[in-house]
Amino acid sequence: MSGGVEWALHCCVVLTSVDEPAPAARLAQLHDVSPSYLAKQLQALSSAGLIRSVQGKAGGYILARSSGSITVLDVVEAVDGPSPAFVCTEIRQRGPLATPAEACTAPCAIARTMAGAEQAWREALRSVSIADLARDVGSSNPGALAGISTWLRQA
Repeated sequence: MSGGVEWALHCCVVLTSVDEPAPAARLAQLHDVSPSYLAKQLQALSSAGLIRSVQGKAGGYILARSSGSITVLDVVEAVDGPSPAFVCTEIRQRGPLATPAEACTAPCAIARTMAGAEQAWREALRSVSIADLARDVGSSNPGALAGISTWLRQA
């Protein structure tokens, strides 16, 4: 998973705390990340329909859907794509003791294990929403999101 996923998740949680669009430059400053790097993540979230850009002097980004309807998996797939983390290359069919292709009618134990782990991982990420993350942030650090919201509005 790329580092961009972390930044994208943080931005989505931050956007739960604002009523007005949050400027990309302020989001980058808040997270101490390069504006051009963060812009790529924001563009990916926007293309996926998770956030939307608002143009104009008071422009920036807002959530495009309710925070309860955006899952962590939605953000991961927006930034990194939907491809599986593990791709079987049928290594068992290579080398001096290669298994013949016709004998490989089912995935091997490694591929089955990795597919099961992938499925469990995706289900776990699908079960947590941005609203859930924001609640957790509020529980572990009361006032953090309100403070961030105030900070973002300052010019």
